[in-house]
Amino acid sequence: MTHSKNNQLNNILWTLALFAISMGAFAQNFTIQPYLQNASPNEIYVLWETSSGEETTVAYGITETLGNLVTGTTTLTDQGTYLHEVQIVGLQRFTEYYYQVITDGLTSEVQLFKTPPFSSDNEDFTFAAMSDMQKDNGNPLKFQEIIEDGVMDYLQGSLEDSIAQNLALVMIPGDLVPNGQSYNQWRDDFFGQSDGLFNQVPIYPVPGNHENDADYFFQYFVLPENGVEGEEEHQWVKDYANMRMIGLDSNGPYGSQASLDWLEEVLANTCAADSIDFVFAQLHHPFKSELWTPGENDFTGDVIQILEDFSSDCGKPSIHFFGHTHGYSRGQSRDHKHLWINVASAGGAIDYWGEWPQFDYDEFTVSQDHYGFVVVNVEGGDDPSFTVKRISHGTEDNPLDNVLTDSLRVKMIPNPVATPVPTFPINVEVSPECVVLLAEEFSPEVQAQLHGQTHWQVFTDCDLNEEPQFEYWNNFENQYFNEDTQANDNLADQEVSGLNENSSYCWRVRYRDQNMDWSEWTDPISFSTGPSLLSPNLLLNPGAQDGL
Repeated sequence: MTHSKNNQLNNILWTLALFAISMGAFAQNFTIQPYLQNASPNEIYVLWETSSGEETTVAYGITETLGNLVTGTTTLTDQGTYLHEVQIVGLQRFTEYYYQVITDGLTSEVQLFKTPPFSSDNEDFTFAAMSDMQKDNGNPLKFQEIIEDGVMDYLQGSLEDSIAQNLALVMIPGDLVPNGQSYNQWRDDFFGQSDGLFNQVPIYPVPGNHENDADYFFQYFVLPENGVEGEEEHQWVKDYANMRMIGLDSNGPYGSQASLDWLEEVLANTCAADSIDFVFAQLHHPFKSELWTPGENDFTGDVIQILEDFSSDCGKPSIHFFGHTHGYSRGQSRDHKHLWINVASAGGAIDYWGEWPQFDYDEFTVSQDHYGFVVVNVEGGDDPSFTVKRISHGTEDNPLDNVLTDSLRVKMIPNPVATPVPTFPINVEVSPECVVLLAEEFSPEVQAQLHGQTHWQVFTDCDLNEEPQFEYWNNFENQYFNEDTQANDNLADQEVSGLNENSSYCWRVRYRDQNMDWSEWTDPISFSTGPSLLSPNLLLNPGAQDGL
């Protein structure tokens, strides 16, 4: 009888144990799905978060049968969840790998990633840039739309290839969440809306002001630790093929002279690196912003100057990507092969025209109050180039579906651009009230690319050692406040006002193509002004005072 009771008790305990195990397995789940970080030709990091379980294992291989196992580290977070991190090493460059993460009884779907190439492989590749996906309560799933209907549909389309085969990485210059101190926002609004993409391609973010310098940012991202000593992951540098990425934190104490000194050192090394053709930096704040001038930041202006000098001195084109203002803008430095690109908004409420203090800056060619993202196609080889494309999702009232609204191709090797031929005024006297400088139009039959910009200068007494008395810089287009203010301008004439009468002047002009290559300046051309048509003696009607 006792033996029978003992058996019944053992059966009950065993049933309860199985129930507890099954309930534990049922309760265990991914709080954050697997995502990729810090990829190199021979290694990559895989991270994920679970509600329970300390096992941190990745199975991987060149086929879906996987076959290799590697373990990593587990961190118990302040939310009581488990953050898992695995570094996979010994990989082959530019190779596709399947992987699956394992935490106790919990396994992910099998996914695919692709390792980067060496620069010497001369492989072409594509990456995306987007920012300010911070949740807008009026459009709470806009970021998911940008990821799934935007980036993934645009780059995968009807092809059978995975997104990893068509997209190398994603750069994000800040404001990933509304408040970086909120765990739920990281889990639900950032990772929860993007896991279909970030489990296949690595992401490289920098903090925006909304991250609030929170520990979560540095907890969730494994960025290169090669920045300012003591500020690791606030600045970083990373190579992919012939491109060098640079991340900068433009917030508060990190937008400092130490950061600028570090940048100059990185660029000095980049100048000497034959393997690097292009530098693409990212930081959150704009130096100038057409859609929202209150968001401007002087630190970014210092960064731009350093990048400009690098590009001109080293012959390697550069870009700085930014956000903060919720809309797209593309501009360029006048005297340097350097692009300014705002890659917002991937979810944050748009800064619409007319809603904020705004300004039409000479540097910007296109500004659009749209949602969207940017795609950059990079070509290697003997004639390296990159093409920037803006893919728009329109506005709340006028949504668009992956519409190309802006594009520009830039080559590393300069195009020869013919020096303009001046036609008027040349060694003549003109009225100071109405002077129009004229040159022959840019010839598409002669030039490698189309006319992009014209730069005019006027000097007093032909003294080119002094600053110009008048200076004009015109773009072939200027999309501002839903209008192209440069439409139908052939860029071959320029009206000059404010000249002094009875004075000597010189003028000169140069042309730039749409590859951002300048011609030489024309030789200075002399002209002079006569008496003003508005002078007192000419305003009189001779003889009128005598009744004639």
